[in-house]
Amino acid sequence: MHQQIAFALTVATGFFAIMNPIGNVPIFLGLVEEFDARTRRMIAGRAVLIAFLVVALFTLGGNLIFKLFGITLPAFQIAGGLLVFMVGYQLLHGRTSAIHHPAAEETGDDGAALAVATTPLAIPILAGPGTISTALNFAGGNTGALHLAIVIGVFAAICGLTYVAFHFSEKLTSRIRPSVIAVITRLMGVIITVIAAQMVIAGVSGAVRQFH
Repeated sequence: MHQQIAFALTVATGFFAIMNPIGNVPIFLGLVEEFDARTRRMIAGRAVLIAFLVVALFTLGGNLIFKLFGITLPAFQIAGGLLVFMVGYQLLHGRTSAIHHPAAEETGDDGAALAVATTPLAIPILAGPGTISTALNFAGGNTGALHLAIVIGVFAAICGLTYVAFHFSEKLTSRIRPSVIAVITRLMGVIITVIAAQMVIAGVSGAVRQFH
């Protein structure tokens, strides 16, 4: 039980850091500023739901994806760790990651609420490569029902927290100074880089064992 609680706390910390609900609030407001309050809530709900479904699908189907493309877990851990490290490094320096956020030409100009909820908000801001890599790393090739349930359950909780942050985004931005958000973003960057380093270490260790 204690081991499972410790694992759940580790997963929660990792997902919170990579998704950064507080840090993404200004981005959310920038994307939905042209919509009314009801539409903003709808966009937030759809974006969080889509992000959850995408990450849950990758978490549950990780082993199948590995077998389909002939990918080994150590190789994914190393590549995913480097990818997550790039996200954390950018956040650590207070910059927006090109991996975690879209380029201007990717956002489109149709102004449709569903389009905004799907991309760029759900993908790649919430469920980008960094989030998917983190989820697959936590799944760790373990097909145990409880293990996967913890990963998906914790991610669902973080998605719920993200929705709450988006729902009260205007109040949050009015009460939290930009400097505080910047500090939170850098702190998340530190946590993400440490998680990325651990992913690479686990991948290298696994690869060494495969060759012995």
